Amino acid sequence: MLSSVTVRAPAKVNLALGVGPLRSDGFHGLTTVFHAVGLYDDLVATPLRPGSGVQLVVEGEGAAEVPLDSTNLAWRAVTALEAYGASPDVSLAIRKGIPVAGGMAGGSADGAAALVAIDALFELGLGKETLYDVAAALGSDVPFALHGGTAIGSDRGTALTTALVRGTYHWVFVLAEQGLPTPLVFREFDRLHDAATVPDPEVPDDVMSALRAGDAEALGRALHNDLQGPAVSLRPHLAQVLSIGEEYGALGGVVSGSGPTCAFLARDDEHAVDLAVAFTASGVCRTVKRANGPVPGARVVDQRSTA
Repeated sequence: MLSSVTVRAPAKVNLALGVGPLRSDGFHGLTTVFHAVGLYDDLVATPLRPGSGVQLVVEGEGAAEVPLDSTNLAWRAVTALEAYGASPDVSLAIRKGIPVAGGMAGGSADGAAALVAIDALFELGLGKETLYDVAAALGSDVPFALHGGTAIGSDRGTALTTALVRGTYHWVFVLAEQGLPTPLVFREFDRLHDAATVPDPEVPDDVMSALRAGDAEALGRALHNDLQGPAVSLRPHLAQVLSIGEEYGALGGVVSGSGPTCAFLARDDEHAVDLAVAFTASGVCRTVKRANGPVPGARVVDQRSTA
């Protein structure tokens, strides 16, 4: 029997994000190109005595903003897997390396990490298809946190198709002082757009051709996010951040997901270092992080057995 399982799950950036009309179920149809990058949350799952329930602790940058109850996606993952034989008595310890409320799917990464950890800890033997189905019920970005790499997402982002990608891409992420809740950004999108004129989103050909060719410059030109306008409307300061990225020679810049983190594509590691230094010196952000992509999805990095 295993005494603990540690799972590492990556952040994501949306290389393209198209938002469709508001549907009758309250969600928007989405078409996106997900890209997993090397900023990670680590989750350690440990079994507890019967009757203990779920115990959740979070540490790292932004930990104070993370809910420690059943609204947390990692907690919800435990509850969802009870139907497959998982014990409800488990400790989850999360170490945050992904910005909280930063548009990089940190909460979804934790949900995916918990699914993988609980499956391994209690030896459920769930297949990939079952885990993806459970992940899709938890949230729009959770299936991709399992998948990793680069993938096209449709529907609510939960239907995934692996994308053909050549090369490694070098990113600089500029983190804002305050988070930006995703529901707020979608409400702003609705406020700014006449629902009758919002088209169904499509996968942009220029993004896909750049990825197939491994052409970072073409990808930088093609980056697009329909939520960028609403995010900038709510946080006008982001327009200055994006402008500075262009001034400092980034190949492209985009608000990541619902924001407020801004992602900038660099030519190579050396260029990424130069961009990071320039942003740090500019004083327009809380902090700057560098990461490469694509990287794998949530995976076990350590497991221990009882003596």
